[in-house]
Amino acid sequence: MTDLLSQRGLNRATLARQYLLERAPAPAIDAIEHLAGMQSQAPLAPYLGLWTRLRDFAPDELSALTEQRQVVRLHLMRNTVHLVSARDCLDWRALFYPLHAADFSAHFRHGTQGVDRDALLRQAERLLAERPRTRTELGKLLAEHWPGADPSALAYAATHHIALCQVPPRGIWGKTGPAVWAPVESQLGARLRSVPVDALVLRYLGAFGPASVADIQLWSGLTRLREVTERLALRTFRGEAGQLLYDLPAALRPPEDMPAPPRFLPAYDNLLLSHKDRTRLIPGNRPVPLPPGNGATAGTFLVDGMWQGTWQIRDRTLRLQPFTRLRRADRDALLTEAARLCAFVTQQACDIILGEP
Repeated sequence: MTDLLSQRGLNRATLARQYLLERAPAPAIDAIEHLAGMQSQAPLAPYLGLWTRLRDFAPDELSALTEQRQVVRLHLMRNTVHLVSARDCLDWRALFYPLHAADFSAHFRHGTQGVDRDALLRQAERLLAERPRTRTELGKLLAEHWPGADPSALAYAATHHIALCQVPPRGIWGKTGPAVWAPVESQLGARLRSVPVDALVLRYLGAFGPASVADIQLWSGLTRLREVTERLALRTFRGEAGQLLYDLPAALRPPEDMPAPPRFLPAYDNLLLSHKDRTRLIPGNRPVPLPPGNGATAGTFLVDGMWQGTWQIRDRTLRLQPFTRLRRADRDALLTEAARLCAFVTQQACDIILGEP
């Protein structure tokens, strides 16, 4: 018999996996692996994501991991930039090759008609072996060999078919730089490995479960994962809407009345982006904002475990915009956490303005 899991129980289970019920006493590298990578389209977002999840996180810890190549930023899940450990990068990159190639064919191949793909990739590999390059630089150099093609499309062909990662100073706290690409294997000094997709599904459930097949496929961008869940030894539940949910047998599933303190999330945080059905975290399935910027000056916040507003820091002022009127206790706890956020981002106190819903 499949047990029923309430919506609030589902919420608390996910928050527990995400270290959002209680900050974890874990090193950053362990947390990044536990979370199955972190969205890093906005390059500094993982710093905020780790601060809100870990007890004693300092930006220098992640900066050092990045500069030492223990973590890397590259296109993986959903063909978006993620921060993952070097080990996960080597294990997972090959799983997403078909997704990236299909994305190129669907969105970027116009302008490469008549170009020999294999010859293009060989030339791109030679250019990238010389030194890391931006897409713009790579496209201009490739266009010297294929002058009738679109330089941008040539560059996207290379970055979608060759295993590449971004290199510092992009992704370093307190620094900035363009997206510069280098071959993964040369950066990490190791070859890509072949691992079964089963391992990826288990890691997802450990970070985001319980979840449906549609949830897993939305997070990863991969398809035909039902056959994977059916061959794994997983526990199953039914959600309040009758959906079938899979989970690791021994995973954390705290009581639904477990308190959930306010938490600030960075832009693009995977917590809000990694389920097909987001109602466990988002009342009314409100669309998640994807603001421009580096990921350290704007984001969202949770109250009682649910997404209840947005935040933005500008000119030493933190503005909080709740969606609903907050209870006094929730408001006071949110403002206390907001002061901690200001201290982390700006290294000093700042004015906090709590708007009206």
